Amino acid sequence: MGLLDGLRSDSARVGIFVDGPNVFRAEFDVDLDELRAIAREEGSVAVARVYVDENASSGLIQAAEARGFEVVTTSGDVDVRLAVDAVEAATAGQVDTLVVVSRDTDFKPVVETAAKRGLRTIAVAPGTHGRSDALRNAANDEITLG
Repeated sequence: MGLLDGLRSDSARVGIFVDGPNVFRAEFDVDLDELRAIAREEGSVAVARVYVDENASSGLIQAAEARGFEVVTTSGDVDVRLAVDAVEAATAGQVDTLVVVSRDTDFKPVVETAAKRGLRTIAVAPGTHGRSDALRNAANDEITLG
């Protein structure tokens, strides 16, 4: 049993990092309220971010902000920015639980880095289509929406 295995209460600080271009697609019906609820089930939400590129609709940005997410817009690679921010939160002691919402295998090292530091990790996929088995298997827990 790890140090944080029993820390599923309000005392656990949760960071949720959402890969916008990967999950907010026509074939998925991702509900921002559901994502926030998943994070709240794990503890107190300390960091809630949705990462988008410059092509994101103003409606998505407004909806995310209205639900308490910080929206990070980047003209570069969304994956790189999300990964750097998530690893920083994990290694700086800002969160006890790391939730990554994506279908992308690129985030496997992020989840592994957090786990090595004793954080609880959760991989959330927007559906089974294109879901990363490597990301799911690297996390302590996995959730498939839909």
